[in-house]
Amino acid sequence: MSKQYLARSIFWLTISEIIFNISGYIIHSGVGRILGPADYGRYGLVITLTTMIIVLIGNGIPTAMSKFLSEVFEKSPSAIRAIKKQALIIQSLLIGSITILFFLLAPILSAALGDPSLTKLFRISSLIIPSFAAASFYFYYLTGIHRFDLQAMLKTVRSVARVFFILMLARIFGIEGSVYGYIAAPFFVFLIALNIDRFFIAEKIEKAPDKKKPAEFHWKKLINYAWPFTLFLLFYEIMISIDLYLVKSITGNDYLTGIYNGALTVGRIPYYLFYALTIVLLPTISKTTSQNNSKETRKTVQKATRLMLILLPIGAILMSIFASPILSIFYGNEYAAGAGSMQILVFGVCALTVFYVLSFAFSGAGKVGIPMWIAFGGMIINIILSYVLIQKYGITGAAAATTITSFFVMLVSLYLAKKEFGSFIKLKSIARITVASFSVIAISVFLPSGKYIFILWSILLSASYFTALYLLKELDKEDLSVFNRILKK
Repeated sequence: MSKQYLARSIFWLTISEIIFNISGYIIHSGVGRILGPADYGRYGLVITLTTMIIVLIGNGIPTAMSKFLSEVFEKSPSAIRAIKKQALIIQSLLIGSITILFFLLAPILSAALGDPSLTKLFRISSLIIPSFAAASFYFYYLTGIHRFDLQAMLKTVRSVARVFFILMLARIFGIEGSVYGYIAAPFFVFLIALNIDRFFIAEKIEKAPDKKKPAEFHWKKLINYAWPFTLFLLFYEIMISIDLYLVKSITGNDYLTGIYNGALTVGRIPYYLFYALTIVLLPTISKTTSQNNSKETRKTVQKATRLMLILLPIGAILMSIFASPILSIFYGNEYAAGAGSMQILVFGVCALTVFYVLSFAFSGAGKVGIPMWIAFGGMIINIILSYVLIQKYGITGAAAATTITSFFVMLVSLYLAKKEFGSFIKLKSIARITVASFSVIAISVFLPSGKYIFILWSILLSASYFTALYLLKELDKEDLSVFNRILKK
């Protein structure tokens, strides 16, 4: 995969991801203001748990489908239909069972959180599971056949749809309406994706000739790949979400839960932006490893890691320095109480992002067990640390626990990635990026504070950061020329 192809794919997917996350923060800001901190905390619990269920269980089969599609779509288009059909059957049975089970367990979940009034909301939110799964199935299908352009388009459509449905229904029906909006938006996108596939993609695949006779594909291949990946998602989602639930159960304070949910949501911005990188990495590495092209696999991992090392530090620094005004703009002044937690969380989120992206590199190479066991260890560590630190330090302790855990899983994943893919990080690069980062922190000390002026300071500090990297010869003319070619296209 060429440097330009990787950069272009990531660029457009990142743009759609930025739009998607802007819409998410518009929703969180709007719902937070409409419902108030207490109901916003309850809303956060319900939506986080329901989407966690679909992400950790419902994405295993589609991800497996994506991996196997990426290995055959160029040489054996006729195999696409067989893989897709088997994945659809397994996914439908799985999602139907989960939806029914989640509906029936709603009272138990509410009791575990010490709030029986959540039962009705959990039962309504059970419909998010099939709706979300239907849209995600086509998203991973497009990943497998490398139609990143259509992915970006559908992601943008979903961004607009969810702002419209969630805010409109929240304004009319309150907290229940906001949950109904989460059902309507992905289902709307699913209907669009279904018709695109039916009238455009399927016809082209049918007409495409096979360059290689397709091997027989058995449904067990999907299961064998999906179950460890599903466990990875399970452990990972518990690891990154347990702090919020323990804040609720230990403090019993809806206000603090809402404040922490706000800090957690905004603090995850860097993680959401780099999600686009995982979309490109999994099918790309699946393809190179299926061709036994270890050199290209290592180059792809190197490019992805370098991109993270350059962009993540400046994001974390700016969000930590300006945590208070950022939270105030998103949610209102009363949410600024979460600034201290967010200042800690953003660095943990950046470390977590490195682990998450490398997990998809491992998965693309067929080493699904590696991220699964790392996530399992991280889950156990975060549960223990959160339980201890929340009791002593409240929401600040929750942030510290997640950050410590995140650095642990990042370091382990980097070590194992070096063993698996070879050396892909240059110490010179780390040193240069560190120098540029500390120069930004030093400059920020002399900048006056204000609610909106931080936007200007962020632009100036970012410019200083990238200028420093250019002067230190970490960024070169080739990097800039790649970016220019992407914009022209």
